Amino acid sequence: MESYHHALYPATGPMPEEGPKVVPAATIIIFRKGRDSTAPEFLMVQRAKEMRFAGGAAVFPGGRVDPSDRDLAARLAPYDDQEIAASKVAGIRETLEEAGLVIAMRQPVSAEEAREARKMLFAEENLAPVLERFGWEPDLDALGYFAHWCPAMDKAFDTRFFVHDIGTGAVDIAVDATENTRLFWTSAQNALDMLERGEISLIFPTMRNVERLALFADISEAIAHAEAHPPQRMAAKRETIDGEDFVTIPEGRGYPVTRQSVADARRGGTPFKNVFERKDESRSGNDQPSR
Repeated sequence: MESYHHALYPATGPMPEEGPKVVPAATIIIFRKGRDSTAPEFLMVQRAKEMRFAGGAAVFPGGRVDPSDRDLAARLAPYDDQEIAASKVAGIRETLEEAGLVIAMRQPVSAEEAREARKMLFAEENLAPVLERFGWEPDLDALGYFAHWCPAMDKAFDTRFFVHDIGTGAVDIAVDATENTRLFWTSAQNALDMLERGEISLIFPTMRNVERLALFADISEAIAHAEAHPPQRMAAKRETIDGEDFVTIPEGRGYPVTRQSVADARRGGTPFKNVFERKDESRSGNDQPSR
């Protein structure tokens, strides 16, 4: 199996101080039972076209890990891997913020409570007081660790992907209009069909994960697949193969598609400038998580 990990770009754990100056982030792939077929559906967020990163692209809910997420994770799961625990807390917080959806709680949550919790979160910018106010206890084990993507460059987002099943999906959702324009449920195959018809765009990491999700009949298969392919940091790179330029990822990490032509990746909205540039060109970072 191809590996590009080393002391300054480890496969797991926090990035060392001497390594790239990255920003930890999290994203949640939220499953529900399919409405029009037996295939499970997941929630996607379409970003506003005006956003600098992935403007107009469909992504999974998520965002950066805040210091308050780390504080809460240390209280909730003091003996767990703190990078993973804090990322789970961040994913729960960002999902409530972006979609108005409360996930991974041990207590039942009503639609009215979710709306009020979201208002409080916007005011407090911290999940802990929201949990205290509503008497909720997160179940961090309900989030399955699925993938880990991080460009090996300064200012990149070090993004951990998790999967979560909400069952029937009979919930109210509402978009955070400051960064996004709409929310929608879709199966993996339908998302790929929408991409083919030009109805949505998908950045490179999202596309690779949607193709991977298309392999599974339910979330249990996704979790089993992740256990068979333990998440390691993934970084796309540019390669010339038979005279054509491609964006590639290593084989053997559980992804059915491991390369895409640079031209197709550009059309799909991939924001990582470094994979399009040749080695003698300048490099620049992205300003939002891979999701």
